[in-house]
Amino acid sequence: MDDSGAVIVPLIARCAPKIAAGAASSLAIETTFRFGIRSIGLVRGGRFNIYAGGDWPIVSRIDDRLHGKVPMSNRRQFLKDAAATAGVMFTGCHLLSGQSRAQTAAPPRRQVTVGGRRVTTIDIHAHVIIPEAWALMGLKLEPADASVIEGATASARFRTMDEWGTDMQALSINPNWYTLDRDLAGRVIDLQNEKLAALCAKYPDRFVAFASVALQYPDLAAQQLEEGVRKHNLRGVGIGGHVNGDELSARKFDSFWKKAEELGCLVFMHPLGIPELGKRLAGGGYLSNVIGNPLETTIFLSHLIFDGTLDRFPGLKICAPHAGGYLPSYAGRSDYGCVRSPGACDGAKKHASEYLRQLYFDSIIFTPEGLRHLVAECGASQIMLGTDYPFPWSTTTVDQVFQTPGLSDADRRAILGETAARLLKIKV
Repeated sequence: MDDSGAVIVPLIARCAPKIAAGAASSLAIETTFRFGIRSIGLVRGGRFNIYAGGDWPIVSRIDDRLHGKVPMSNRRQFLKDAAATAGVMFTGCHLLSGQSRAQTAAPPRRQVTVGGRRVTTIDIHAHVIIPEAWALMGLKLEPADASVIEGATASARFRTMDEWGTDMQALSINPNWYTLDRDLAGRVIDLQNEKLAALCAKYPDRFVAFASVALQYPDLAAQQLEEGVRKHNLRGVGIGGHVNGDELSARKFDSFWKKAEELGCLVFMHPLGIPELGKRLAGGGYLSNVIGNPLETTIFLSHLIFDGTLDRFPGLKICAPHAGGYLPSYAGRSDYGCVRSPGACDGAKKHASEYLRQLYFDSIIFTPEGLRHLVAECGASQIMLGTDYPFPWSTTTVDQVFQTPGLSDADRRAILGETAARLLKIKV
């Protein structure tokens, strides 16, 4: 929000003299919104930061009168200059100093309730990087990369989770080791899974994690998955959408799929990009991601359907990000394609649209209408909250669930956390 469009919470008159008289360089203003969401504002250095609900902080410019550039004669002038915001009521103001000032500035942890019941919200799509693994692969990591969970970046992650209303994240690592030789790949995976387990043990109320595996060696990947789940208590496995151009529906990957089905664990796939479309997706619009990622997800799922993987392993639990790409919205064409060319669909025992009810998807679809349609095609029981943290695609995924028309309280609880808790074996 820029200064011209700033919103300033109206303050009770008794706070004005404290600012006007210069009694404090900072002033905490606590308010309560009409929907019952508590917020904390901090007046400091000419800016008023409001932390409310799950949104990013609203930052507003306090009038120059508050800071001596223009004289403020009395508290009436202060109140006249403060823009009124509907539905906000004052609950207190407090002088701050030193450590207590910083603590009060921190946003409160948003508590999400549905139908009067507290819901543990679980983000199925959250990224992490293990710096030691990157070093082992000889890769450079940007300083203070937000995907790393340590020090300031860990604090920022927890603060953002609290603002958004995300209680827990299911951490996954985007594979960048599919070209490594067997020995190095084994060492990288061992290191990553140990570090993931340590993160989850350190913050058991905030994180669970997906194991990483070296899918370029399917037999090794099956072993790594079993060790990750049984030894490290990791709750599933994260994979890419292809392995060096090979589709994961190829029979050579059956040993991996068999192990995933046997363990009953969730498989979270994240696209890696489509190199052969690089030239077509170049240029404006960020098409390599905006189109490329959901397109790869669509291709990945379609191969699992039409090449028979989902029929060979009907117990698989697979979660596709980015709301399943284009498949849920265009499954009708996939169905009709088998009418036009039945020989091309011999590998599938059902219509493509029927498999949507045995797959899972995150909720990253950006609009309430998009989410409503996804629920209509796949069922609310198949959708889980997703944010893509730390990438800033959406900051209001929790709110979107409440804004989506036609959802029951049971639907909302399922999407926000109950389905993820069941699949990831999280006790809530």
